[in-house]
Amino acid sequence: MRFLSTALLGSALLAACAPTPEERAAGIAAFETVEIVFQHPRCANCHVPGDAPGAGWTHPMGVVRGPEGHGAPGLPCSTCHAEENSPESYGPSAPPGAPHWGLPPPDQKMAWFGLDRKALCEIIQDEDRNGDRDLDDLVQHVSEDKLVLWGWDPGGTRAAIPVPHAEFVDKFRAWTDGGAPCPA
Repeated sequence: MRFLSTALLGSALLAACAPTPEERAAGIAAFETVEIVFQHPRCANCHVPGDAPGAGWTHPMGVVRGPEGHGAPGLPCSTCHAEENSPESYGPSAPPGAPHWGLPPPDQKMAWFGLDRKALCEIIQDEDRNGDRDLDDLVQHVSEDKLVLWGWDPGGTRAAIPVPHAEFVDKFRAWTDGGAPCPA
């Protein structure tokens, strides 16, 4: 009976788990939808390189990112942003709301507003910049996180993300199942 070395066995297992060329191609195609969602203002407004929310607009009250991403000391995001959207009767300019409203923390800004496709793809899967999330964690995050889900139900006259959430999650999974390939 022949035994495989641990290194050879590990390589064989990795090769057996590697995505097929078809899965990889499907992953690259699926990333087009991922890009549409991530670059939409509902996501990009908080994923900015600076320390103030807003992609192309200025947040009222001089709001800036705090040490945990949830507003400056003395003015946390929850001062105005509740756990859910304000009632329609408050008017179209009422602060929106969702659980744990805030910017990503300063050390993991996940700033992708204005990035090209390849750079966006790379930052999403970079665990040093994405909150220490592996691909499975990312799928769970985009599938279940209530702040992420808010993008599909932003309230008031705000434009929701145009891709249905279930379709986005399916495309995100296809991308990760394809090995999270980045477009050229």
